[in-house]
Amino acid sequence: MFNSIDISTSALVAQRIRMNTCAMNMANIDTIETPEGGPYQRRSVIFHSGQNTNDRSDQGVHVARIEKQPVFRTIYDPANPYADENGYVKLPGIDQMTEMVNMMEAQRAYEANITAFEVSKSLLNTSLRLLA
Repeated sequence: MFNSIDISTSALVAQRIRMNTCAMNMANIDTIETPEGGPYQRRSVIFHSGQNTNDRSDQGVHVARIEKQPVFRTIYDPANPYADENGYVKLPGIDQMTEMVNMMEAQRAYEANITAFEVSKSLLNTSLRLLA
């Protein structure tokens, strides 16, 4: 019974990280310069099935890694101090609509896992009540 709660909890954590990553992409949609140098690179979350540690069963999901995607777009702005010799400025290749869709998917998955968690909790409470 606790496995289903653990699975739902792992999915909640994974979807929260996905939502935070989408929000970070949206916040940096026009960031030209980062501390690493160059424009911000879009991040995407890669999930992996199973637990992150070896002391648990192979159920649930966790974030395997967060990948940077070196995709950029350019705009012509010769007055910009970050413009190259041809007058083009390199910006992150982030599509606002794609990020919004990813955020909605993460929200729906989060809500579904909360429902699964609540059902598991209800079943556990009912089982304990029957045994008592």
